[in-house]
Order: sequence, then structure tokens, then C-alpha cells
Amino acid sequence: MKDKMKKHQTISGVDLKAVYTPEDIGSFDYDKQLGAPGHYPFTRGMNENMYRDKLWIMGQYSGFSTPEEANKRYRYLIEQGQTGFSIALDLPTQMGYDSDSRMAEGEVGKVGVSINSLEDVETLFDGIQLEKVRQIRTTANANSLIMMAMFVAFARKNNIDPDNIKFFLQNDVLKEYFTRGTFIFPPNYGVKMSVDVIEYCSQHLPSWTPLAICGYHIRDGGATAVQEIAFAVADGLCYLDQAVKRGVEIDAFAPNLFFFLASHIDLLEEVAKFRAARRVWAKLLKKRYGAKKAESQSMNIFIMTMGGALTAEQPLNNVARVTIEALAAVLGGVQTIATSSFDEALSIPTEESVTVALRTQQILGYETGVTETVDPLGGSYYVEYMTDKIEREVFAYLEKIEAMGGAIAAIESGFYQKELADAAYKYQKGVDNEERIIVGVNKFTDSKSAKVPLFKVNDEIAQKQIAKLHALKKRRDNDKVSAALKKLADSARKGENLGEAMIEAVSYYATVGEICSTLREVFGGYKPPTIF
Repeated sequence: MKDKMKKHQTISGVDLKAVYTPEDIGSFDYDKQLGAPGHYPFTRGMNENMYRDKLWIMGQYSGFSTPEEANKRYRYLIEQGQTGFSIALDLPTQMGYDSDSRMAEGEVGKVGVSINSLEDVETLFDGIQLEKVRQIRTTANANSLIMMAMFVAFARKNNIDPDNIKFFLQNDVLKEYFTRGTFIFPPNYGVKMSVDVIEYCSQHLPSWTPLAICGYHIRDGGATAVQEIAFAVADGLCYLDQAVKRGVEIDAFAPNLFFFLASHIDLLEEVAKFRAARRVWAKLLKKRYGAKKAESQSMNIFIMTMGGALTAEQPLNNVARVTIEALAAVLGGVQTIATSSFDEALSIPTEESVTVALRTQQILGYETGVTETVDPLGGSYYVEYMTDKIEREVFAYLEKIEAMGGAIAAIESGFYQKELADAAYKYQKGVDNEERIIVGVNKFTDSKSAKVPLFKVNDEIAQKQIAKLHALKKRRDNDKVSAALKKLADSARKGENLGEAMIEAVSYYATVGEICSTLREVFGGYKPPTIF
């Protein structure tokens, strides 16, 4: 049986020539389009020596079960050489529910760690010298203001200057409305709370990352490389516009911003994507916002290798996939990498699989030699052609989104959602037709696929978390909690920055569920648009 006719395309569906020549990049202007590493427009990287001076931050995405169990995993990974870590929160926490809520049934501690109150944060960080960790990230988005408040309250109670801890708040609620779905309030109020974080950090926590504009979940939702960057940047512009409108100086917070992007399996397209993204952002920050600092114009990139590219079939093949995706990120010059574990398509990673994922980064960093030269693929006719093409198409999308009123309008009209659905359908059709080969899935299949040990979360953790929660509510000062929640609601009605009111509430051990219930009464809920 003959193979299907192969389409010579990138994973995003871009048609490819067999050979690229100087004609494909036209009147190439090195200074304008590339420039030196560490200089505008930052196509070639954030700084002059890149990894020759210091390797990227190696921080795995981890967290599950109870704070006690997640704490053990963080401490283990730090012992193995991890230089940062990312706190995965369970779905109830992300969506503003306590462990004893009916909405939390069956989900407590399953895809991340369960956090009900400051007490859980205290347990989560027990015995970890936070000041020595290069980056502590969290998946908090709709609840980012709450998590910021908990981290500040934790530091204050332990006589630590919170600004001495390198906290990294994802805080990008917009993509929740059209990809992941863990939103709590309507988009305009969600953005308001995200900008509260930006404003508060610019004034009180200048070392923190107040926002990580997320393209990863957009890509995992079916987007092409261009859509990933375009929609993420459009979302970012929404936050920046609102912050600047409040009077926050762009150079006071832009240097600390990150983009959280995916690194997919198409190595060269991904390298070009990271390079193009930096150039797009540099031009926007300089021309649209008048940012003067080079650090404001340059794009910090945190990537996670693409979870959607991993397969449940022949899971050990995922080690190779993750290696290639991580290599693309390194060649593309990113600042932080989290590598997926080979068993993630099946369960939360085991200790063994997450160690292999970390070792993958360490081998790339210390053994391969790819860190010795900055932007080693710069000047490749194909890479430069693809970098230019992605940049042009991203700006075309941005013009279209701007014309419809910006990111919130694109969400409420269903534009983003339909674009992602169309791209995902096109990709999956190619897989189904075997025009795109997935090893072990639609070619080279094996009914005797390797069996790997799976990690299982103890189903008793919900009862443990609920018992802890009820015990907390009995011994805390409930009068102070009630007063703090009332003060928070009053601040919300007045449209004030909720930072200090939130810190006060969590300091008295108000819970995530209580806080979100209080704010739902002010802001309301949200029902996404129907697009089909």
C-alpha cells in the first residue's frame, strides 16, 4: 500500500519550498531586521551573551494533591538541580471554589495542588528557602490577585521582604475565556483584577513578574504559530492599555513582563516564531507605548514544551518529542523552560518521569554545545524567511483585532474561538488523512505499547482538605474575616485597586471560596458566547 501524498508544510500548515535562497528574504537589512543580540529589535535574543553567561531557568510545572505532598515534590526537584518551580493549582482553586464546595467534587488536588487559604500556602512553602529560588511561578489567572495576596501575606508573617522572592504571576485571565475556561468573573472585571496586580506590583513589588501573557494555552487549543503569537500579543496590549490608562508608567512594569509560550515539535518554525515574537513586541513597545528602556522593549519568554504533542500511545516516544521541543526553545533564545514528562498524556508525572524531563534540560544545557553561540540559526535563509513571514502575519491579525475593538471584543464576538476551532479542525483532518504522521498514533503503531507506571492521586485527599478547612474556620477570628470581606466588597464597588484589601482578607485566613463568592456578588458571573 502506497503512503499518502506527503504535504510539505510546517505543523501550522505553511507550504514549504525544498530550498530557500537570498531571493526569499529580499532586500534583507541586517541592522533593521536583526541587529545584535541584546539590542533592538531583539530578534537575536534578550542579551548579548545569552546562555554563555547563565543558562535559562529550569522550572518544572508541578503540584498535586495536598500542600504537604506538593511541598515534597518541590523540595525533591530543587535537590535534583531545578532552579525554579511552577505551582500547578487544582481546578477548584483556579475557579474560585473551596474544597468543600459542591462544584469541587471529584476535582480536589487532581490536576494541581489544592489551596483553600493562607494556611495551605504556609504548608506549601514549608522548609523551602524561597529567596534562593530563581523563579516561583503559579498558574493563577482569574484568581491571581488572591494568590498575590497570599504570597505577600506569607512573606510578611515570616518577616521576609516579599520583593526579595522572585514570584512570577501568570495573571492572564483573557485566554481563559476562549481556551482553558477557568474564568470567574466577566471579562471586563477579570481584566480589572489583572491590572490591579500590575499596578500593585509596580508600586510595591518591583521585582515580581506581574503578568505572563499566555500563548501556550492558545496553541494547545488548536492555534497555529501565528495565531498563538497574535492572540497573545493582542491580549497583552489590552492589559498594557488599561495599566497605562490608570497612569502606570510603561517603563515601571514592562521590563518584568513575560510571555508564556508553547514550544511545539516543528523545530525550525518554532525557532522562527520566538524570534518573530520578540521583534513584534519590541516594535509595539517602542512605537505604541513609547517605552524608553531596552528592558521594556525586550520580550522575556517562558516556554513549556507542548503537552498537546504528547501521545498516550507509545509514551516513551515522548522523551524524544520533549527533547526536540526544548531544543527549539533553546535555539530560539528563551529565558525559562519547563519540560513535559513522558507520561503526562496518561497522568500526573511520576517522580521518575519528571526527573527525566529535568535531566533533558540539563543535558541540553551542559552537554550539547548549543549554548555556546548566540542565535546560531540566525542568517539561515529559511529561518529568516519564516521569521519575517510570521511577523507580517501577526501584525495583520493585530490590525484585524484592533479594528473589531481589541481583545475583549474578539472574545465576546467569538472571533478567537472560531479561529482556533477552524485551525484545530484543519490540523486534525491532516492527521486523520495521514497527511501528517504522528508516530505510534497513525503510523508505526504497536498493539504491545510499552507499559509505564502511572501516578495516582489518593482519593482521600478531598476529605483531608475539607477537614483542614473546617478546622481552620473554627479557630480563626471569624469577626475579622467578615469585616475584611465587607471591606473588600466595598473597595470592589468603588472600583479601587483591591491589592491591600485582598492582602488583609487572606491574612485573617479568608478562603478562596469566600473571597470569590464575595466578589461574584459585586461583579457577577459570565457565560461564554455560542459560536456554532
